[in-house]
Amino acid sequence: MNDEKKYILDDPKNVKRIIHAFYVLCAGLVAADFFVHRHTYHDWEKFPAFYAVFGFVACVILVFLAILMRKVVMRKEDYYEPVDTPSGEDKP
Repeated sequence: MNDEKKYILDDPKNVKRIIHAFYVLCAGLVAADFFVHRHTYHDWEKFPAFYAVFGFVACVILVFLAILMRKVVMRKEDYYEPVDTPSGEDKP
């Protein structure tokens, strides 16, 4: 007898269903962009699917900026404590 509790997302079929539902939702929102009137302030906001493309491009730029920032912020593994210290030895 297995007493381990089973959750909804433990089943890979349910995860696939949720991902497919998100794809359908995203496609529906992009399609609705062609039919819903928006009150825009700038001319570039009038392009179809502008906000979807803008959000995607912004996320890609954030990923590349994070890669560049990693080079500046990254520290060596033994930054705070040398790795080769034997365990149990008192540190000065």
